[in-house]
Amino acid sequence: MKIVFLGGGNMANALIGGMVKQGFSAADIHVIDPGAEALAKLASAYGVNCHASADAAPASPDVLILAVKPQQMKDAVAPLVGKLGKALIISIAAGLDMTALSRWLGGHRQIVRCMPNTPALIGAGITGLCALPEVSTDQRAVADRVLRAVGTTVWIDDEAKIDGVTAISGSGPAYVFLFIEALQQAAADLGFTPEQGRQLAIETVQGAAALAAQSTEPASILRERVTSKGGTTAAALNVMAERGVKEGIVAGCMAAAARGQELGKILGAD
Repeated sequence: MKIVFLGGGNMANALIGGMVKQGFSAADIHVIDPGAEALAKLASAYGVNCHASADAAPASPDVLILAVKPQQMKDAVAPLVGKLGKALIISIAAGLDMTALSRWLGGHRQIVRCMPNTPALIGAGITGLCALPEVSTDQRAVADRVLRAVGTTVWIDDEAKIDGVTAISGSGPAYVFLFIEALQQAAADLGFTPEQGRQLAIETVQGAAALAAQSTEPASILRERVTSKGGTTAAALNVMAERGVKEGIVAGCMAAAARGQELGKILGAD
């Protein structure tokens, strides 16, 4: 299987590393990127084939993974138009819908759009994917295998919901980092050292997430079990409720989804 990456940045690096670990042949992977340093790192780390321009990359690949910034996508894919054959296109560019991508690719319709998140950099990501109707069952399986190299996957039938995926899991790590930041600040205010605060905050979040993942019960039930009436947890949650913490998180996710829709219209306008 001949696989070409357009772009050799952090997410491409994560995907390539995960794919090689999962049994993809490095000899079958090609990377197009104008940055000599990025290409040198990829070649040294994984032994993949590197090209400074699309002209030197193989035509009619089985898979083309679009891993450049959305603002650069139109110009970046232009040299590839007419050279794609029946390639499966996998786009990891945030905000760009498949209608715009198809238009820029000369009407090509075998496209999967996906939204990975940054924990993919350590193989712990989750990716939402959707596909145009022209994508075959076998091609969907290939896309799933590629993205599973860096975590788990969720298939979405309606592309409009990808903005929701972006709001929940794409931007979600930032919300979690903010929570960790707040716990560390509270730890500092209570007199703990930065090292102690970091350990207490991060391991609490890791442990709670692992417990939630292993449980079949809703998070609300798990929360209630930790909350004794009149106890310390209840005191904290009461203040958070007064400050609108939960409502603020939900509203923030809605704002992220709305911004995603707005950016999609802007990025794909021409």
